[in-house]
Amino acid sequence: MAEVEESEKRKRKLEEEPDSRSIKCRRRDSPVENDDKTANKYGDGSTLHREIEYEEVPKKKTHAEDVAAHYNKLEEVGLEQRSMSRIFYLRNFNNWIKSVLIGEFLDKVRQRKQNITVLDLGCGKGGDLLKWRKGRISKLVCTDIAGVSVQQCEQRFQDMKNRGRQNDRFFSAEFITADSTKELLSERYKDNNMHFDICSCQFVYHYSFETYEQADMMLKNACEQLSPGGYFIGTTPDSYELIKRLESSETNSFGNEIYNVKFQKKGDYPLFGCKYDFHLEEVVDVPEFLVYFPLLEDMAKKYKMKLVYKKTFWEFYEEKVKNIEHKMLLQQMMALEKYPADEGSRLVSHVKEDYEHAEILKKDGKAKLPFGTMSKAEWEATSLYLIFAFEKL
Repeated sequence: MAEVEESEKRKRKLEEEPDSRSIKCRRRDSPVENDDKTANKYGDGSTLHREIEYEEVPKKKTHAEDVAAHYNKLEEVGLEQRSMSRIFYLRNFNNWIKSVLIGEFLDKVRQRKQNITVLDLGCGKGGDLLKWRKGRISKLVCTDIAGVSVQQCEQRFQDMKNRGRQNDRFFSAEFITADSTKELLSERYKDNNMHFDICSCQFVYHYSFETYEQADMMLKNACEQLSPGGYFIGTTPDSYELIKRLESSETNSFGNEIYNVKFQKKGDYPLFGCKYDFHLEEVVDVPEFLVYFPLLEDMAKKYKMKLVYKKTFWEFYEEKVKNIEHKMLLQQMMALEKYPADEGSRLVSHVKEDYEHAEILKKDGKAKLPFGTMSKAEWEATSLYLIFAFEKL
């Protein structure tokens, strides 16, 4: 509560302070008669009116604007180019995680109803559209802070529809560019009374923990319009893992060749606004905020949400890979790298130590060759995240 009160004080202080933005303007000084110290005069005694032009000082971008600008700049690339990426398998693995998570909770909802409505909160360029299509949903609302990404998402949706057969059952969709940490989304829906069965928030919620107000607004957008029995599902960095690695580091940062996390300092981790810089090769290079999960769980109660599932990515993988369908999907999505590599092929990492764990498994003879894995660097990066699911009571 002290954190919330402090946030409210800061908010009131900002409202009371004058606007610090500079405006480009011209000021004409008032003439002062017969005062040679303050006025310049021509020989006829007329006063020279001085014009002073103030240069506009660029307004400092907010964190939200930085995030939007970063994701707007990310270019769409084809499969061939993606397959050459150092993090090709890592990205596919994370995509598999999302696919299994989304599929399982769609199945839970479908046990009680057929027409499913979904809110994709932080939809990006539409990377999950195919998942929603395969999930046979009826209605989708896609929203993101990055306007260019939302446009690309909508275009991808239209292209998907155009490629489909004429009699294919296809869900309807609407697309909204908005800052979900500051704007109430229900006011932007075509149907203000629309309710959802699932809200999916993938790799996004941590951006809201800049302040209590923003984190609460994001939760409100995610949960307030959920129907009873509906789910708020998502993926987010694991604060415990982040702090553990930071405290084990000799500096204020940690990482490897594909990811890096840098905190401003150790030992001081406020509940809101605990910013760190996160870099993931080719994908992410923006500040994020630490999400203290017990606090998120407590805040969600305000919207009648109960935590029903929480696992780290590694725990989720170990649990779900035992299912034959999930294991087959893992192979279809090329979510793991073949080890040893085929003759004439090479592994994504040239560092020998990156596959020490695979060599141990190979020498033990317990795994049938070849088997699927990722480089040590990729496992370290993906194990920073966790999965969560809340149910509306």
